[in-house]
Amino acid sequence: MNGAQALLQTLADAGIEVCFTNPGTSEMHFVAALDSEPRMRAVLALFEGVATGAADGYARMADKPAATLLHLGCGLGNGLANLHNARKGRVPVVNIVGDHASYHTQYDAQLQSDIETVARNVSPGFVRTSASTAQLSQDAVDAVQAAQGLPGQVATLILPADVSWGEGGQPCAMPARRAAPEADDAVVQAIARAIQTGGKTALLLGGQALREPGLLAAARIAAHAGVKLLAEVFPTRLTRGAGLPSVERIAYLAEMAGVQLADIQQLILVDAKAPVSFFAYPGKPSYLVPSSCTVHTLTTPEQDAAASLSKLAAALGANQAQPQLQTVQRPGRPRGKLTAPKVCKAVGHLLPENAILIDEAITSGLMLGAMTAGCPRHDLITLTGGAIGQGLPNAVGAAVACPDRPVVALIGDGTAMYTIQALWSMARENLHVISIIFNNASYSVLNVELERVGAGGGGDKARAQLDLDGPRLNFAQLAQGMGVHAVRTNSAEDFTKALEYALATPGPHLIEALVPESLSGAKRRVLPWLLRSLPSLPRPLAQALKRKLAP
Repeated sequence: MNGAQALLQTLADAGIEVCFTNPGTSEMHFVAALDSEPRMRAVLALFEGVATGAADGYARMADKPAATLLHLGCGLGNGLANLHNARKGRVPVVNIVGDHASYHTQYDAQLQSDIETVARNVSPGFVRTSASTAQLSQDAVDAVQAAQGLPGQVATLILPADVSWGEGGQPCAMPARRAAPEADDAVVQAIARAIQTGGKTALLLGGQALREPGLLAAARIAAHAGVKLLAEVFPTRLTRGAGLPSVERIAYLAEMAGVQLADIQQLILVDAKAPVSFFAYPGKPSYLVPSSCTVHTLTTPEQDAAASLSKLAAALGANQAQPQLQTVQRPGRPRGKLTAPKVCKAVGHLLPENAILIDEAITSGLMLGAMTAGCPRHDLITLTGGAIGQGLPNAVGAAVACPDRPVVALIGDGTAMYTIQALWSMARENLHVISIIFNNASYSVLNVELERVGAGGGGDKARAQLDLDGPRLNFAQLAQGMGVHAVRTNSAEDFTKALEYALATPGPHLIEALVPESLSGAKRRVLPWLLRSLPSLPRPLAQALKRKLAP
């Protein structure tokens, strides 16, 4: 068999069942070999960023990597943003990048580039150019092992065309995976003593700690010892809803995160990093942990977070504690003129059991957490790396990974246009994805950031760079042009009716929500926006936040 056939058999033997593709000439032998491996599903994307984002979304829900197939360095470059998001989320992806035949590179043809250098930006732990057909399958095994280790990572295997078409390829077997270690006994005992000494303590949960086993163990610790539960600002995957503990996510805005952490004396990291500001701001700290707070690390991403939390619970005598769990609670049916909070309210009103919720709504999704907290059990995927254009491709991958689960993706209008081609893949694969596009004709969050960075209010030319209202995008028409059923709504009644239909009808749907801008105006409107987004914010924290945001 040739190299491509051996490679595909090796990947399938290793448990990789899906390849998200955007191929070119150098990958044609891999494309032809797809017919020789019935276990490998190939999903075509019209843009490399859709392929990489879909592989990311698939792995988050399948708990194993998918493969991508990209065309040379330029194709890899087009997919970098969502590979960056996967890297920041510690998501396993096996990234296969075709290259020119090895003997052709000396001629510096038009598409020749240094692929390894490009790949190391998103794949620092594993980049390899396969040197021979005989070695290719072992290279593939090494890539899969690297991708699905702890922490998960993007592993990039570069496939020269002559290695792919060369004869004499043989598949290689995948060795058994090693179990992740628990936290050391000494670390667990030291943290247990720190908790028992008193003082306001918080567990900051990330990664695998935000799945059900880790959440329940953390909730027992919280119930027993009065520990506060916090989550990363942008979790890779958070299991939530009725019957699970409620976990407060660290706020995106540094001012608000500072308020959340102000009285914490001991912060225990569980598969998470200490909080830092998303960006630097003049005169404001980048490291958000108070100087009076002691930081402990229970587990790193290389360790088993859930087992380590259970071990800590045992050390504290908390195994029999009754965790406080979220009760069933849904918001009512929204009515009147459509706004972003009413869209979130409708989602909370209708969200079905076992849904996958993808949040890349930016400012328009501020109420989503509050409106869905008591909904039936569901998983939440968020924008881990901050590179927008993740949500729609993630929805493709999540739906491929979990075909029996509805996927609801809430997407801002600006971010939707980065990877709008994902709609075509949804239609081609007949995926049950409901894409909700908030059309407020603005990069709304940047109107706030323009002032927060100290750049001033901005004149007409500056504001025009943040405005999408000339011409206003029509997402319903764009979706219909790619084969997706779509409607445009401007009332809460019409939106809710459209969402009911989409949830009940298999296949892809897009609902365009025409809403006013959430953050119109400058700093004077930021505080009311924040307080509306967190109605349960305690009065002392609200007052502290007001002082923080005062001009």
